[in-house]
Amino acid sequence: MKKQLISDATLVSSYIQGDEGSLETLIKRHKQRIFSFIYSKVYDRDVAEDIFQDTFIKVIRTLKKGSYNEEGKFLPWVMRISHNLIIDFFRKNNRMPKFDNNGEFSIFSVLSDNTLNAEKMIIKEQVEEDVRRLIQELPEDQKEVLVMRMYNDMSFKEISERTGVSINTALGRMRYALINMRKVIEKHNIVLTN
Repeated sequence: MKKQLISDATLVSSYIQGDEGSLETLIKRHKQRIFSFIYSKVYDRDVAEDIFQDTFIKVIRTLKKGSYNEEGKFLPWVMRISHNLIIDFFRKNNRMPKFDNNGEFSIFSVLSDNTLNAEKMIIKEQVEEDVRRLIQELPEDQKEVLVMRMYNDMSFKEISERTGVSINTALGRMRYALINMRKVIEKHNIVLTN
């Protein structure tokens, strides 16, 4: 019970000086709050457990390197680390663009997902901004078709009528737009959430 009275800052200093038990006390003290925060974002106990473990691996590495200088704000610092790891998790697992064999650019399924929590909303906004920048790289005719299809939700028949080209030409332009976006992504090794 006595250890509860020791401040986080004192425990951090003790750990840095070699007292392994101090870190255990810090983890026990804050585990429930940090774990609950992570779980409230990922809604998966195993994933939350992994992110929690990764958070404290990062904490330990930073403390051992002597890079910690949060002036007694241990919990907010750890929360920030877990927050960043949660975003990394979403980037790796839910938000990376994937191209399947039919040529569809599945990043647009991310853009249309309306059931996003706060973390996913941040990532969605980053992805939208990156996709807009990529679209600007396209030739004008491809850009026009892609914007009409993805943002104005027009059918290829409507696109063909609006642009004065055949449906097949509109389809072809869309296909080339996706291929060209893919080439730009691969050429520049772009990750659509950075």
